[in-house]
Amino acid sequence: MELLGAATVVLLVCIACLLSFAAWKGKSGKGKMPPGPAPLPILGNVLQVKPKNLAKTFQKLSEEYGPVFTVHLGSDPVVVLHGYNVVKEALVDRADEFAARGHMAIGDRVFPLPSSSAGIVFSNNEEWLQVRRFALTTLRNFGMGKRSIEERIQEESEYLLEEINKTKGTPFDPTFTLSCAVSNVICSIVFGKRYDYKDKKFLALMNNLNTIFEMMNSRWGQLYQMFSNILDYLPGPHNYMFREFDALKAFVSEEVKIHEASLEPSSPQDFIDCFLSKMQEEKENPNSSFHMKNLITTSFDLFTAGTETTSTTLRYGLLLLLKYPKIQEKVQEEIDQVVGRSRKPCVADRTRMPYTDAVVHEIQRFISLIPLSLPHTVTKDTPFREYVIPKGTTIYPILSSVLHDSKEFPNPNEFDPGHFLNKSGTFRKSDFFMPFSAGKRICPGEGLARMEIFLFTVTILQNFTLKAVVDPQELSIAPTLSGTGNVPPVYKLCAIPR
Repeated sequence: MELLGAATVVLLVCIACLLSFAAWKGKSGKGKMPPGPAPLPILGNVLQVKPKNLAKTFQKLSEEYGPVFTVHLGSDPVVVLHGYNVVKEALVDRADEFAARGHMAIGDRVFPLPSSSAGIVFSNNEEWLQVRRFALTTLRNFGMGKRSIEERIQEESEYLLEEINKTKGTPFDPTFTLSCAVSNVICSIVFGKRYDYKDKKFLALMNNLNTIFEMMNSRWGQLYQMFSNILDYLPGPHNYMFREFDALKAFVSEEVKIHEASLEPSSPQDFIDCFLSKMQEEKENPNSSFHMKNLITTSFDLFTAGTETTSTTLRYGLLLLLKYPKIQEKVQEEIDQVVGRSRKPCVADRTRMPYTDAVVHEIQRFISLIPLSLPHTVTKDTPFREYVIPKGTTIYPILSSVLHDSKEFPNPNEFDPGHFLNKSGTFRKSDFFMPFSAGKRICPGEGLARMEIFLFTVTILQNFTLKAVVDPQELSIAPTLSGTGNVPPVYKLCAIPR
């Protein structure tokens, strides 16, 4: 009897596999879904897709299936776009069709419906368009891309130098120092204030952000993205991540309450004030996009996105300069020639500093911080090349496949500022430079991030020579985790005053 029961289970599993395989064959191929490896029931392509390094997995699959292929992350089919031509075709040439945000299980749990339809990062609807436009306009009004935001960064640079000076040349981990500096710039815009680098509450928030970035890109974080329907009901490390998110949401909600109590609509001091004023203007409009859920979610998006990615880029950049001291030396020579040691660096210096500009670009290219981009989707059945992508299918445009294109960047896996220099030594622009994504979903804070990365890097190297604690040859520059994002190794450095 037991043998009969076991045989029945095996038979059912075999039938399920055959049906799944038949369904997959029917959907993939010319004129239908792009080809890809056959999925297992429920598990999808878990045998082929390695959560430890998704970008490398997708690169290998693209060699077998071409630049457009399908993988099943769990039971859901995902279309992968690999290489400059297909990524540009989707995100730039056909921007309207591919602008919608794809499914993100972590985002759905952090902001359950209806909040998941709010904000800038996770939302898709008409509200997203209106709030994104409002956010960009407000950020510009507070100086993004203008001299006033440059002055904010320069002012924060002074606090950063002061903090680094306190180390007196002894080894230190720059993680939270850089996080505080970068975060204070966006905090001044969103919340109208900056925080001391030793403020315990602020440091706890930086720790929340750092932990979230690591956990999202850990094996557990990647498995949650694939199997959230199962893992939502199971204990495990993936659940800790959402406590970190809750702490950040509570902080933003508290800031909004403080702003509500002190609001003077005639003279808004920051982004939250502007949004609250807009809410008052539209309070009679039942269909207004400007409501409390949108305010909290959008402020959360700006605060988190404006802190973590830029500070991690800077941290990874300093590690690369430790690894390659001769490159650091050349940057310092150019700083001395163009800026000198006495005045503050400014954005206008960048055009006269081609080598430094190339190094800053090469840092972003080499680390490919968000290799998979955030997922996109299509809102209707969409013909693409010889295939048809069904409505609602998640799409991953692989940014690392563009940033590491071997024809555009010879030896793409080597850190080489020459990738952005002409033979004459002038700066070389490249259409393949897409660290902030491209098209309608390009990061709204791109201008701010580029200013911060340039100004903070130049200010640090103007005042300090960075020394590794170990022999530079022993430093690992490979990411410790590589999921949707690349997490740099933990390290210490010595900042020697120049």
